Amino acid sequence: MRQHLLADRGFYLGPVFRRAADRHGPVFVTLDRPLDVAPSLGADLSYTVLAEVVEEVSGRLWEAGVRPSEQVVVHKADNVDIMLLTCAVSRIGAVPVLLSPTLAPEVAGQLLARLRQPWLVTDAATLDGLKGIALSGLVRRTLSVDDAPRAEPLAKYTGAEPPPPVRLHPREPALITHSSGTTGVPKLAVHCARTMWNRLVPQQAMGRPTRGETAALHMSFVHSRFYHLLGVLLHFGSPLVLITDPDPAAVGPLLARHRPGIVETHPNTFVLWEELADAPGAPLSRVRSYGSTFDAIHPRTVRRLLDASRRRTPWLIQLYGQSETGPVAFQVVTRRSAARADGRRVGYGIPGFTRVRVTDAEGARVPPGTPGRIEARTRGRILTYLGLPDRYDRQLTDGWWEMGDMGYRDRLGALYLIDREVDRIDAVHSNLEVEDTLMSRLEELREVVIVPGADREPVPVVCVRGERPLDPERWRRATAGLPAMAEPRQWRFEELPMTATWKVKRVEIARMLTEGVRA
Repeated sequence: MRQHLLADRGFYLGPVFRRAADRHGPVFVTLDRPLDVAPSLGADLSYTVLAEVVEEVSGRLWEAGVRPSEQVVVHKADNVDIMLLTCAVSRIGAVPVLLSPTLAPEVAGQLLARLRQPWLVTDAATLDGLKGIALSGLVRRTLSVDDAPRAEPLAKYTGAEPPPPVRLHPREPALITHSSGTTGVPKLAVHCARTMWNRLVPQQAMGRPTRGETAALHMSFVHSRFYHLLGVLLHFGSPLVLITDPDPAAVGPLLARHRPGIVETHPNTFVLWEELADAPGAPLSRVRSYGSTFDAIHPRTVRRLLDASRRRTPWLIQLYGQSETGPVAFQVVTRRSAARADGRRVGYGIPGFTRVRVTDAEGARVPPGTPGRIEARTRGRILTYLGLPDRYDRQLTDGWWEMGDMGYRDRLGALYLIDREVDRIDAVHSNLEVEDTLMSRLEELREVVIVPGADREPVPVVCVRGERPLDPERWRRATAGLPAMAEPRQWRFEELPMTATWKVKRVEIARMLTEGVRA
């Protein structure tokens, strides 16, 4: 695979399982629930079986009429077959458009309107949620992985002989994902095989020390990061445990049975999985490498994860970036460095692939230690925002991409994250830093988010594990020495508005508080 990638400098999703099966054989792939697109296969599969599923589904899509360069929206209930449908669409040269199952129907409708008469692959439950959307005017045809009304069942197409793989030019659109939507309607990010390759190669280098280790993943199947990690793991022949339900009661026994050496999930899921550190069967005892991306991760969580492993030198790889750029900075945290780590430190640019800088409002670089806007230059940047090219262009200055974050660099060049620009509160130097401190001082916290109130005062919204109320006296002691804040608002974690990758929508929380939607 590596020789092939180096030959055309493109990362193509369509053939990844077939190449992995040919190279490594029937390596096991375990699911926590059967595939919606092929439920009879059960949950214990292999590279070979998944390669066959991808080829069969690509044949069915071809027989249904899907052709190269056409857009195919995959918008269905969360399950591993989102990944397989994506690979099947890519295999015949069409362009997968991945929409999160968590999107509100009206938002999904707005994104469909930015496309050019795409195909829609969905299921009955998701299609029912879209009943208020006039799909006939937005999509070419609707195919369903089950017996959804108002859709053609994908299963009716036999796909007798899968067509040969189709490869688009490496600079043509090859995958469309969407941004997190933490500040409004998500943007559609257009990837090509060339930029995806430029993200894959450095991540392959990072994955080499754990090649072949069993990998347990609970990640959004509609996020580009998942597909790059998949490319790394299939390249090295890692057995896979793919998880859709993050409940520790279900995850613990599954991980205890497979003893993964690699675990990656969203930072907020890692907080939930802190309780696996002491769970029966020691499910995290064989972990050598944790992977964290999508958002900041609390130092308390890092320490608990690393301490749960019985490996001699476990580590956590933290990647900083966004959908538009892929990872632009990284750092490796060990038990020793975690004990003294600054949670705001996100590391260094990736040599040969990314550079980062911090600038003032006029675009001039600022000295070390001076806060400013974080910008990145990367070979993995998307081609454009579909339907919003002007918005894309506004974030570019001479090849430097505005990340939308505030931060600074130290004298050695390490990057420190302060806050998103839109989340800044004048009375607080760094919301994220205060949140890290509170999480470390109050072990009962599941999450804490500081947002601006009606008068721009900092308002902490807290979630406590279980149903118990927050102890006012413990809160008072924990906030000693921190910036003055309003009284905490206690919510249940499930009440927080979040994205598909469990990023908390801070702007939405602030709106809810200001408008009195939620006290």
